[in-house]
Amino acid sequence: MSPSLRPLLATAALALGLPVAAGEVKVGLPLLEQPFSLDEAAEVIVSLDASCPGCSWERKGREGALLLIEVDGRYSQHVALTRGGRPAEYRIALGALRAGRHAVRVSLDRQRTPKAVAGAAVTRLAIHPVFASSPEHQALAHAPFVYARPGSIQAASDVPLLSWYESEPLPGGGTRVRYSVVFSNEDGGTPPDRLMATWGRLTDIEYLYGVDLDAAGAVVSSEFQGRDHKLVPFAGRREGGHPLLYVVTENNMVDGRGAGDVRFAPAPTRFDLAGVSREVVMDREPWTYRVSAQEVRREGRVSAGARPGDKRIPDPRRFATLEACAPAQDATLAFEVGVRGADGVRWFASDGGRPAFRIARSAIHFPTGCFRGAVALPEGTTAGDLTALRVRAFTRLPGRNEPRLPAGSGRARLTSVNRLFLLDEDDEPGPSLLEWRGDQPIAPEGAPFEIPIGGKEAR
Repeated sequence: MSPSLRPLLATAALALGLPVAAGEVKVGLPLLEQPFSLDEAAEVIVSLDASCPGCSWERKGREGALLLIEVDGRYSQHVALTRGGRPAEYRIALGALRAGRHAVRVSLDRQRTPKAVAGAAVTRLAIHPVFASSPEHQALAHAPFVYARPGSIQAASDVPLLSWYESEPLPGGGTRVRYSVVFSNEDGGTPPDRLMATWGRLTDIEYLYGVDLDAAGAVVSSEFQGRDHKLVPFAGRREGGHPLLYVVTENNMVDGRGAGDVRFAPAPTRFDLAGVSREVVMDREPWTYRVSAQEVRREGRVSAGARPGDKRIPDPRRFATLEACAPAQDATLAFEVGVRGADGVRWFASDGGRPAFRIARSAIHFPTGCFRGAVALPEGTTAGDLTALRVRAFTRLPGRNEPRLPAGSGRARLTSVNRLFLLDEDDEPGPSLLEWRGDQPIAPEGAPFEIPIGGKEAR
């Protein structure tokens, strides 16, 4: 049989309920098995095109199928088909494999897939070995494998969608590598209304793991982000160089130990985030906006009349999302968008007049001050209705056991507006409506800085 026909015939057999050859798979319903050979040891990336006919991440009980991935007959990971019935590419990391012959088997995990889901289709599987000579090899060799929080798979909730890493040189020729994951949402922690106001998204983006390597590539130290966002030295198990991390909280903090038995390993991509926010990682994969919007709708956290403070949001497609950079000290930020209507221009504020909904970025973790935020606009607002952007600054609120700062004591400077956009009908970002570069001081509790949308000069 031609290898190119095997996935199509397996899919047809699954859809029609026909038997598949005995012994072809140990667990689940077989979709595809592909042998391959390596001339030398490598970290291996797999890209597969898969779909879940009749599925939607928004439909309870029909969210998507869960694929089981085995390598050489042993469990590797699962892949959640979050993107519905349209064929889509999913990139995963298999880890380190020795030289020689291997086989990847893809099956439908019937036990963990909703009963109403009829099946799944895998129409392409490509093997991408990354050898030690590649510049990517070192970072891929230490990427974490992440076990889902118990119960989250059954609820089709908080699924890892993307992974990326950042690297920087260390004195003496070493390298620091930091790995982060975009989860589809978070069941605990920041509610959707505040998440949109202060982060401009419904996903949960978390730094999970960091490792310092010496010039020879040996691990000098490593850490993970544990409960309460505390950085903890990693002392758990590894597979090769890959740390095994377990999601242990409803806001996707991890630990080196846990009870999960379903793991994910989306292949990490290198990103340089200088001068931009972390959310640009999502912009490169715009489907992540759609999946997160579908998840909050399914979970009942979208309400037409929702306002800041309700722990719900109106339709995500009503939000204008801003990406900008504004280094600040002892100051928080908010912005307003002007909307032209029959009665003139009305202004809509991202913070809704609530100090807790203002944007705060630590100079330690966000030295460029780049941020995302979003504001809900009236239903039916189009890009052509937007007239201007106003950016405001406020003296930050005091921390625990800290005296209140005098009004106006903070500082902020707007250095760029990278992007302003609305979501389209598919919950994906539309074109940018505004870009600006400069160096504009913004006084806390002072006048806002206004930039016309569609114009080049600020007022």
